[in-house]
Amino acid sequence: MAKKPQQKTEVETTGHSWDGIEEYNNPLPRWWLWTFYACIVWALWYVLAYPAWPLVNQATAGYKGWSTRANVAAEIEAASAANAGINARLVSAELEAIPADPELNAYAVSAGGAVFRTWCAQCHGSGAAGVKAGGYPNLLDNDWLWGGTLEEIHTTIAHGIRNETDPDARWSQMPAFGEILEPAEIDQVVNYVMSLSGAPQDVQAAAAGAEVFANNCVACHGEAGGGDIYQGAPNLADAIWLYGGDYDTIRETVTYSRFGIMPPMGGAELSEAETRAVAVYVHQLGGGE
Repeated sequence: MAKKPQQKTEVETTGHSWDGIEEYNNPLPRWWLWTFYACIVWALWYVLAYPAWPLVNQATAGYKGWSTRANVAAEIEAASAANAGINARLVSAELEAIPADPELNAYAVSAGGAVFRTWCAQCHGSGAAGVKAGGYPNLLDNDWLWGGTLEEIHTTIAHGIRNETDPDARWSQMPAFGEILEPAEIDQVVNYVMSLSGAPQDVQAAAAGAEVFANNCVACHGEAGGGDIYQGAPNLADAIWLYGGDYDTIRETVTYSRFGIMPPMGGAELSEAETRAVAVYVHQLGGGE
């Protein structure tokens, strides 16, 4: 005999209805509920165990005392301890002798590159080519305002330029000749300066500018315009310009002067080993004397 078909039991509804569609009161699967409860328990434990709730000055610490900053500090301390020996060698060595020591030089270049990318690239660029718009020098060429030997580069990095923080900072100041010379004289000396390394805009003005240069600029830049590293006076006879070598830029420099500032990096910012390392790194980029 054929079995009677089982009648489907109608699932009761929740009583909710949207546009005539009623919601069934189907219970969630048991495995889903237990997973959900487990997630709640795990979340409560995590909140108690690890930093979680932000407060005014810091987050709740959690009973495990776990901290990403503490982990990083421990890693830095371990790296410092591992490099303590070679850092001591770097500090005690004569600066000019470092490139002759293959192991010490390789370490200094590697460590100095990391220091440069952290502290110096913001101004000089990641490739150290400088930025004319800001007056940040190109460290790849062989034109150094304050000298390009390892000792001189080290001094510049450690003490900076024209800052009011370090009493040993490099210091010089070009007068604003717009307050000293007539506009015609400025035009003449600008053309003369351009003639030292290329073609002037006005040949006749350049000839007259030689006398203006001799009376106002020779004391710092020298008779031939070769500059003076002891005063931070740039060489005007090459084709390398800190702010640009076109007529308008040179005229602006002569009229208003320039006053670039570099902060001191030695001591508060960099250790002596880091200062020496970045000096070696910059020196070997290609422009070190």
